[in-house]
Amino acid sequence: MDKIVLKDLAFFGYHGALKEENIIGQKFFIDIELYCDLKKAGESDNLDDSINYAKVYEIAKTVCEKHTYKLIEALAENISKNVLNQFDIIDEIVVRIKKPEAPVNGIFDYFGVEIRRKKNA
Repeated sequence: MDKIVLKDLAFFGYHGALKEENIIGQKFFIDIELYCDLKKAGESDNLDDSINYAKVYEIAKTVCEKHTYKLIEALAENISKNVLNQFDIIDEIVVRIKKPEAPVNGIFDYFGVEIRRKKNA
């Protein structure tokens, strides 16, 4: 299976279980992996045979910046649903959400989640 990768997409959102997170907001970094057959696109050199990753970026941006979720699990789920619904060619998607400014009293790089969803599963 072939893969298209979007890595470290940066957005500002208002997601979190704490009320303050929904008011103040914070940065989120998102990785998306799209699993599909890219052979036809490789042979045709035609974007219509592939996935326009600029459109995938816009979906992630809209879901992250225009909605508010208490859990980053819900953010990941909604990104995956929207992307899978938009592109028939995608068989499977992995969405990784990284929250580097989580309100945890400690030293860390980020807290995050990773989900994997298959079409029609």
